[in-house]
Amino acid sequence: MEFKMKESGFYSEFAFGRLDVSGNEQHGFRPFQLMVSALAVCSGGVLRSVLEKMRIEVYDITIDADVRRNEQEANKIEAVHLHFRISGKDLIAEKIEKAMKLTEKNCPMVQSVKGSIQINETFEIIDNH
Repeated sequence: MEFKMKESGFYSEFAFGRLDVSGNEQHGFRPFQLMVSALAVCSGGVLRSVLEKMRIEVYDITIDADVRRNEQEANKIEAVHLHFRISGKDLIAEKIEKAMKLTEKNCPMVQSVKGSIQINETFEIIDNH
C-alpha cells in the first residue's frame, strides 16, 4: 500500500476506489474510525461465515460499535464494544453464543489488537421466525 500526502491528510488508491484519511472529518475518514470499522466488519464477516457453516439461516446482521478513547494518552483506543443484532430463521441463543466465541478466535483484526485494545462482543436476536 502506498499513501500520498494531500492538503489535509493522506490518500491511497485501491481496486475498489480511493481512500481519503485525515484527522479532520471534513477531509476524509479519521484513523480511529477506520480501526473500529476494521474490527466491526471483520468480526461481522467472520460471524456470518461461521453461522453459514453451522447452517444457521441469517437474514441480517447489524453491528453497533461503541469506542472508548483515552484523551490523556494520545486519545488512544482503549476499548471497543461490538453489539451484533442478528435476525434469522429459528435462531437459538446457545448456538449464536458458540458462533460468537469462534468469531472472536478467528477474526484477524480482533486477534491483531488483542492485549492492546479491549474487545467486548455481545449479541441480541432480533427476529426469531
